[in-house]
Amino acid sequence: MSAEKPDSRTFTIFGRGSWSEARRIGDVLRTETVGGVLLAVAAGIALVWANSPWSAGYEWLSGLRVGPAALHLDLTLAQWAADGLLAIFFFVAGLELKREFVAGDLREFRRAVLPVAAAVGGMIVPALIYVLVNLSDPSALSGWAIPTATDIAFALAVLALISTHLPTALRTFLLTLAVVDDLIAILIIAVVYTQDLSPIPLALAVVPLALFALLVQKRVRSWWLLLPLAVATWVLVHESGVHATVAGVLLGFAVPVVRRAPGEGPGLAEHFEHRWRPLSSGVAVPVFAFFAAGVSIADAGGADALTHPITIGIALGLVLGKAIGVVGATWLVQRFTRARMADGLGWWDVLGLGLLAGIGFTVSLLIGELAFGAGSERDAEVKVGVLVGSLVAALLATVLLRARNRVHRRISAEEQVDENADGIPDVYQEDRPSDRE
Repeated sequence: MSAEKPDSRTFTIFGRGSWSEARRIGDVLRTETVGGVLLAVAAGIALVWANSPWSAGYEWLSGLRVGPAALHLDLTLAQWAADGLLAIFFFVAGLELKREFVAGDLREFRRAVLPVAAAVGGMIVPALIYVLVNLSDPSALSGWAIPTATDIAFALAVLALISTHLPTALRTFLLTLAVVDDLIAILIIAVVYTQDLSPIPLALAVVPLALFALLVQKRVRSWWLLLPLAVATWVLVHESGVHATVAGVLLGFAVPVVRRAPGEGPGLAEHFEHRWRPLSSGVAVPVFAFFAAGVSIADAGGADALTHPITIGIALGLVLGKAIGVVGATWLVQRFTRARMADGLGWWDVLGLGLLAGIGFTVSLLIGELAFGAGSERDAEVKVGVLVGSLVAALLATVLLRARNRVHRRISAEEQVDENADGIPDVYQEDRPSDRE
């Protein structure tokens, strides 16, 4: 009797990806983990300073204005961190997302559908929870998008601190979910939180953006040509009323992923990502966290801040909403695509990732400032909600993933044995673009 052939319509959820992609993801995760630790330290310093007897110094530093007023760029340091430095963060996110879907494992629909569906589910459910909690206050509904974001750097820092042996497939899923999450977040920022649109600067921004795209398509890497065009694009987008971080994503999407000749290794997008990710993770995001996380608990209402509907909606959205959305979307994908879970993994692992995705910090704080105004009373409630929700999500994820760590350690050991036995070359390291190109 012949063996039964596997159904070609089935695929494995959280199955192993390609070797080169796994190595590339490993490099990315190491950089983001360091950035997450720096982010947590910066946020902690800001929180302590803002609630100390020297809090006036923190407020003075945050409100210090620098920049040319003639170009409407006399911004506070906090605004420079939110509008300027986070543009670097979103530039890297744009590079990463484009690479994943053009040259990464996610160019295959079967691999892409799960993290995309989980990202969408992990944004819809938190938004619904926030709206339900705040239905009685229509003015608070503008903050519906706050609990929808995932901070991958913070999540990876938690993984590093708890020393979990999360398998490569789960780490890749978490990273990809967060990247798609960032893209949806920037679309929400551009569409929902753009109030006063000036079409002329927005139209003019197309000129430097097009020139930038033309040069990178020709594989030009000269910073003295590309950086002025990128800055000009950012300035014009900022002047148009659209949040300036949108410029970062557009510039990232303009960079080509693959080289013209096949077999020449990674393209310009990976080169830029390798150069700019350390600046994004190690400087841009921690500095933004320093200026955004410094909420005075007394000004927010003390312990009463925990009872405000905005705070509750955000915290519940991050903890329950993200977990329900990620697990629910994963179940739907498995149910309607005839997929099966990879050997050794189960729904507790998916729940752990959903809780990790509830660590929403950087983009959540940014959306909160856009929704209610930086420094406002409600902005203080937003910060408390984001901090509490992210902390609770991190603690629950820690408990659950540590409980599953024995299983994860066994799977990781099997992966390492297979890699050593196969003798697969380090393709990513060999193909990484060098300065001589």
